[in-house]
Amino acid sequence: MKNTFGNNIAVTLFGESHGKAIGAVLDGMPAGIPVDEEFIAYQMSLRKSVGAISTARKEADEVKIVSGVFNGMTTGTPVTFIIENQDTKSRDYGELAYKARPGHADYTAEIKYKGFQDFRGGGHFSGRITAGLVAVGAVVISALKSEGITIGTHILSCGGVNDRTFNNIPADIDSLNNKEFAVLDDEKADEMKSAILSAKNDGDSVGGILETAVNGMPAGYGEPWFDTVEGLLAHALFSIPAVKGVEFGAGFRYANMRGSQANDSFRNINNSICTSTNNCGGILGGITDGMPIIFRCAVKPTPSIYKEQQTINLKTNEDTDLQIKGRHDPAIVHRARVVADSVTAIVLYDLLRNK
Repeated sequence: MKNTFGNNIAVTLFGESHGKAIGAVLDGMPAGIPVDEEFIAYQMSLRKSVGAISTARKEADEVKIVSGVFNGMTTGTPVTFIIENQDTKSRDYGELAYKARPGHADYTAEIKYKGFQDFRGGGHFSGRITAGLVAVGAVVISALKSEGITIGTHILSCGGVNDRTFNNIPADIDSLNNKEFAVLDDEKADEMKSAILSAKNDGDSVGGILETAVNGMPAGYGEPWFDTVEGLLAHALFSIPAVKGVEFGAGFRYANMRGSQANDSFRNINNSICTSTNNCGGILGGITDGMPIIFRCAVKPTPSIYKEQQTINLKTNEDTDLQIKGRHDPAIVHRARVVADSVTAIVLYDLLRNK
């Protein structure tokens, strides 16, 4: 397995969904960076399951920092975050030892790891592992904010309900980072929650689209050809288990534009070079251009649903049926929002450390 990401700073994830603990190691962080444990706890709360629209599994998600921090500051040595698993029900997965859950990594893990993988709750493939990313992300988000760079993500769509897009990015980011359910149009929150509950009542699930904005990222960061900003962000974003699509700026809408519509005109406003539009999403030639970075992630419906599904027995290779039991999210898009913020922060701070 490849569990480490980053060049100048590196993040390593460890643990399994139903193991004793999960966590992360942040290496390469410079000394003297403030570590706000209250902010870490707040960020972790944004990822927690809340109410009927989330899983009934309730984890405290208390983060223990066991190295690399002294008197509230990083020391320059690896920072280790440990999060105990306290609400596991492994018996719910007994039948799944040999039945591959559709939409999960059960089959591919069986092939790759020859049956030695921990199948309980998805093991190391579980979305539970993203808790470590959020803990690391909280430290890095604070470090970026001290340099004038802010990040915000909202649920652009979920269950057929659409939120408005960004129109005042600095204010919108501030607003989102104070919301448990991240939408820009507050009236859409209840509609989305109703769509999630409707799917839950049907024993089903829904997906959605997250839209992220980064404000204050300076121009000139990114390394063509193979370490472009889009490439690095996409690499990290696709590591979030449910993300199946990423687009930047106008994204796939470019395909139906003419060049005269697609190109962003350059202007000098108050001795600052900017563009009159931002179809490129703040990135040109793989390098930041100083405009806000904008991208969207497609988040698939939670694959663990209560409807009966067709599958295969991994031991006999025979066709069989499966009805998943246990505690599962009817949607994860609202919980994934803070994970998107976190991996974005990790990528951008890694880039900043390159100069």
